[in-house]
Amino acid sequence: MANHKSAKKMIKVIAKRTLVSKMRKSKTSTAIRKLVDIIKSGDKENVILAFRNAESNLHKCVNKGVIHKNAAARKISRLNAKVKALMIA
Repeated sequence: MANHKSAKKMIKVIAKRTLVSKMRKSKTSTAIRKLVDIIKSGDKENVILAFRNAESNLHKCVNKGVIHKNAAARKISRLNAKVKALMIA
């Protein structure tokens, strides 16, 4: 356990940061799940808005350091491919 005052404070700060990061990650995965559901349903009208929302959330996670930029780029690329396949079909 922490003995110094600064170490005890950092434990509290890290706990708060962890909660915020979990919230951001959860929000992003929810947006991605909604996009995938819309793609499966074949709704061409709402797919663009859902993709923009998911992409925005992924970029925000990268900016805040929650996920790695290459992981976000990979997810965006794969989602974009699914959206394009839907729009062509």
